[in-house]
Amino acid sequence: MKQHLRTITTFFFLITLISINKNLNAQAPTPALIGYWQNWNDANAPYIQLNNIDSRYNIVNVSFAVPHSGTDYKMEFIPDQVSQTTLINQIQTLHSQGRKVIISIGGATSVVKLSTIAKRDTFVNTMVAIINTYDFDGIDLDLEGSSVSVSGGTIANPTDASIINLIYAVKQIMSVYYTQHGHRLILTMAPETAFVQGGQSAYGGIWGAYLPIIHALRDSLEILYVQLYNSGSMYGIDGNIYAQGTADFIVAMTEAIIHGFNTAGGFFTGLPANKVAIGLPACANAAGGGFVNTANVKAAIDYLRGNGIKPGSYTLNNASGYPTLRGMMTWSVNWDAVGTCGAAYEYATNYQNIFGGSSCTPCPVPVNLTTTAITSSSAKLNWQVNNCATGYRIRYRQTGTSAWIIKTININTGLRKVTGLTSSTQYQWQVKTECSLSPLVWSAWSSIKNFTTSPPRFGESTENETSAITLNIFPNPTQNFLNISLTNVEPDSKLIIRNVMGQIVYQSEITDGGDVDEQIDVSELTAAVYVLTIVSESKTASGVFVKK
Repeated sequence: MKQHLRTITTFFFLITLISINKNLNAQAPTPALIGYWQNWNDANAPYIQLNNIDSRYNIVNVSFAVPHSGTDYKMEFIPDQVSQTTLINQIQTLHSQGRKVIISIGGATSVVKLSTIAKRDTFVNTMVAIINTYDFDGIDLDLEGSSVSVSGGTIANPTDASIINLIYAVKQIMSVYYTQHGHRLILTMAPETAFVQGGQSAYGGIWGAYLPIIHALRDSLEILYVQLYNSGSMYGIDGNIYAQGTADFIVAMTEAIIHGFNTAGGFFTGLPANKVAIGLPACANAAGGGFVNTANVKAAIDYLRGNGIKPGSYTLNNASGYPTLRGMMTWSVNWDAVGTCGAAYEYATNYQNIFGGSSCTPCPVPVNLTTTAITSSSAKLNWQVNNCATGYRIRYRQTGTSAWIIKTININTGLRKVTGLTSSTQYQWQVKTECSLSPLVWSAWSSIKNFTTSPPRFGESTENETSAITLNIFPNPTQNFLNISLTNVEPDSKLIIRNVMGQIVYQSEITDGGDVDEQIDVSELTAAVYVLTIVSESKTASGVFVKK
């Protein structure tokens, strides 16, 4: 009866926690450098193989998915320079590097106007197919021209069918994706200034037309990066007019999005700074107007983030600035790569200087090497984590031998347990760092650390076979990584994570037996409560954890 009561109580506790943790955590990198990648060759900004894009671009927007000619918004995406298989493999390469690849919809020359239910449903079905075919991480709404316009209603209650249908379509695509994949589809938007800040001047036609879309999807929206170019002049929230191509324009337009502003269609409630990035052309030739040199871009963003002095006449409404500003976007990666329009990768380098990535040059050697939890067959290896690392590689050998055993760790962690060692034996080990430079580079090996395994414990094997599994989960709650410490686990056990509906959302194998430490990346799990179970041939152990 007590066990039954505890199960019921736990169930209601889980349901309560789920109702509290409805919002989903961000999946995209922070800070973010977003670059549009041109799926075509341009003599002035040549085609780049997707897997050759500068590694500082941690979000790549593939341009573009467009309506197939003569259809009711049957969307299509066709690789222009490589085969479908090659592009899919290149996307997987970026995934293995921790980067996100998003399919951008529309662009300047393709109208996407979902004026009917039939067009809406065709749009949904074909976009889902594109996303699944290429394993895209998200969708980006780059709808320009006549794709979006308002003729009535308000920001909170739009009346135009094309806007209502677009909002519904995006929600449906995200819902289908979550059902199929078990994690959230990333949603970003790249409207022009007239469609957003222009709502202060008028609310009709293209003026303010994106505002009801942003408002309706704000909880799902990952990053908004308004195109601060090809814009002309716009009002700031201080009532003054600011011209594109200046530091003042960057500061004024960005604070308007975060602070919010009045329109004839109602008040637009601002977005958190961590959902806002700065969108600018990579060089002067990449846009018709609005290019800002690197010094003024840095001055503007430093001021916005509370790290610098006012670069012009605009004074921030929030004097302390917005330290969590998400990052920068550019049109385009291809333009940034060429050396004939500014320096090659000038925009990426400026992002690196602004958001602190320059500390990765040169790639630093890991420090503070230690060895802990030494047993007769394993040792836990620790070192100081460097924020610019994308991975680590360790190697070890028995002292007096020349052959190293090498292991690669594809997550940014300072923890690794080496198993399968010989008892009462001295080992040497080293570690080095992989850094997000262009191209990806490895640091030098660290200095050698020596350790000696313990003598075999009397009765060790028998004890492990008969004792119950001890499971310890930490940190709990967690946001990105979950550490699992096990004792007495049998080799080739299964690790299974289920949601409260009993559905498996993650599983892996634990090949080692005895005392085992594992680390799991749970960053893509929805914020909720989960049950983790270890299943061995003759034993099981379970624990509950909360994903923030």
